[in-house]
Amino acid sequence: MTRHLTMTGFVAFAAIASSLFAGSYRRGALVGSASVSLTAFASLLWMQRGTRAKKPLQAALLVMVVMFLVRILLVAAGTVVVWRSGASIVAYIIAFFVPYFIFAAIEGWYLAGLPRGTGPTA
Repeated sequence: MTRHLTMTGFVAFAAIASSLFAGSYRRGALVGSASVSLTAFASLLWMQRGTRAKKPLQAALLVMVVMFLVRILLVAAGTVVVWRSGASIVAYIIAFFVPYFIFAAIEGWYLAGLPRGTGPTA
């Protein structure tokens, strides 16, 4: 888990740092990169808590589904906030979704390492 959190930290740092250098698009980009980074850390930490469950893979998948729904709501709410503040919605969307796909890959990598359990596969 430490590797996954470290990778998430590096990606979050890179996303937020690049948002700081976005010039006039800074505000929208910061909202996007910060919100997706927070949800990535929350997702991994909740998945880690789920490893104590009887079926850790199913618990982690449930966390992924719930966090995906949270992120959908966050994109909608963030778009409204950025639009009302007069910042760039395009910068927000790019700063949200580019790191999101990297975070999703890290979460998938974490899922691949979880035990599948014993019992029938069918």
